[in-house]
Amino acid sequence: MKKAAIALLFVLAALALAACGGGSSTTEETSGGAAESEGGAAEEESGTAGSAATIKIEASPTALAFKETEVTAKAGEDTVDFNNPASIGHNVTIEDSAGKVIGETETITEGPASTTVDLKPGTYTYYCSVPGHREAGMEGTLVVE
Repeated sequence: MKKAAIALLFVLAALALAACGGGSSTTEETSGGAAESEGGAAEEESGTAGSAATIKIEASPTALAFKETEVTAKAGEDTVDFNNPASIGHNVTIEDSAGKVIGETETITEGPASTTVDLKPGTYTYYCSVPGHREAGMEGTLVVE
C-alpha cells in the first residue's frame, strides 16, 4: 500500500511538471476601457474609480496546475474569478511577499468561485491550498501595478 501511494505521488508530480510549461500573461488596454490578458485576464470594470479589476484564473482540467503561471492586475479592490473544470477540488489562495494569506476562494470542483481582495502594488503568489497541490507545482505569480 505504501509503495502504491508513493508511485501515485510520483505520477501526480510528473503530470504537474508536464503541465507547468504554461506561459505568462500580460495586461493590454483595449477599446472600451477593459484590460485583457492572454490566459489570465484582468479586466477593468467600467464606471468605477479605475482600480477595480477582475482577475481570471483557471485550473487545468487534467493536471495539478493552473493554466496561467503569471497574471497582472491593477491595485485596488479586485475580484478573483476562478474556474475549475476538473473533478478534483481546487482553490485559489493569494499571499503577499511576507507569506500572509490575503484572500482565497472556496475549494470547488467542476465550476466557478470568486473572492474579492484589496491589492496594493507589488508581487503576490497565488496557489492551490489543497494539501499536496502547491507542492506539485500548482502556483503562479500575480503582479499588481
